[in-house]
Amino acid sequence: MSEDFQMAAIAATRAMRGVFPATPLLRNEMLSERYDADIWLKREDLSPVRSYKLRGAFNAMRKRVAEQSLFVCASAGNHAQGVAFMCSHFGVRGVIFMPVTTPQQKIQKTKMFGGDNIEVRLVGDYFDLCLKAAQAFCAEEGAYFLSPFDDDDVIEGQASVAVEIEDQLGALPDHIILPVGGGGLSAGMRGFFGDRCGWTYVEPTAAPSLDAALQAGAPVDLSPIGNFVDGAAVAKIGARTFEWLRDVPRESVVHLSDDRICTTIVEMLNVEGIVLEPAGAMSINVLDEVREVIRGKTAVCVATGGNFDFERLPEVKERAQRYSGLIKYFILRLPQRPGALKDFLNLLGPQDNITRFEYMKKSARNFGSVLIGIETDDPGNFAPMFAAMDDAGFTYTDITNDETVAQFVI
Repeated sequence: MSEDFQMAAIAATRAMRGVFPATPLLRNEMLSERYDADIWLKREDLSPVRSYKLRGAFNAMRKRVAEQSLFVCASAGNHAQGVAFMCSHFGVRGVIFMPVTTPQQKIQKTKMFGGDNIEVRLVGDYFDLCLKAAQAFCAEEGAYFLSPFDDDDVIEGQASVAVEIEDQLGALPDHIILPVGGGGLSAGMRGFFGDRCGWTYVEPTAAPSLDAALQAGAPVDLSPIGNFVDGAAVAKIGARTFEWLRDVPRESVVHLSDDRICTTIVEMLNVEGIVLEPAGAMSINVLDEVREVIRGKTAVCVATGGNFDFERLPEVKERAQRYSGLIKYFILRLPQRPGALKDFLNLLGPQDNITRFEYMKKSARNFGSVLIGIETDDPGNFAPMFAAMDDAGFTYTDITNDETVAQFVI
């Protein structure tokens, strides 16, 4: 933490007020009661582009618009939308490179925010190819490449989240909980607050770039990584951002599985009416791990974004149920005789519902393999069901947590 950085972050925050209002800091009654703490949500999902990314884009661009008229970025999501929004605001040209595989919803939103000021170029199936194309274009055209996180001005802009929290709370929070991807938000907030409060950093289990860097003492490339938590799925934390984070204690970094994160997305939508993307749900999902740390204290969870494609909702619900033990998938070797299916159905309890039933193949003339999905209202219902199947002599394989098999058949 340095006084110069704090002053720069405050100045950036003031400048932002001419473009968009501060995002709300709201006390959450449900979470406060559940964890016996004073829990507040910093609602970055309510920014004009539904994420905090426009903050860094604004700060970096405002410092360069006088001499630079062409800005370039590579992104498949929130950063692209933030840059597009700011290109329109400043009246400058932007070229945004996105992978060919980017969902149409994200492409259309980026075009909507940027309007006539931007051009979207779809290049490569994977982000790395898209990034290389964007950087090559910058070298050829003399454009400014706007990194999503590894840029000093972007880091300074993201620190505005911390400035607003202290102003809105009227005091320092006891504890900050936030997700980590490339490290721009974490570096900026830590640069502003320093050690004046406690910290919990949350990473996807499939992309633990901060933890890997802390272990090695330098950024490490973890490719390939899982990209379900797309807002925090970064293979290598930034070199600049890591300089702000290299003294972070490893015990303050927590990893969360994709399926577990889904339970919070579903709960916040159903109970609170809040739409969060996977990365935006991480700071809330991790509260079980820090229950004793925050008990009786004021904790702020940064909900970093709400750009959630509702076409993903069935998958998210499915993952949440798998994590909670409310759904099981198994392959049943079913005898090819009259009454065999009825025998199996009679083993199900009153709360057991078949959500998937599909003949896969006949493994022998007298047997067939069936993919079955069973959903129930209590994880404890499965033990007696499987015991009854064993007693009845059915042969089956539980594939619920077998990722390799599940990705092909579920």
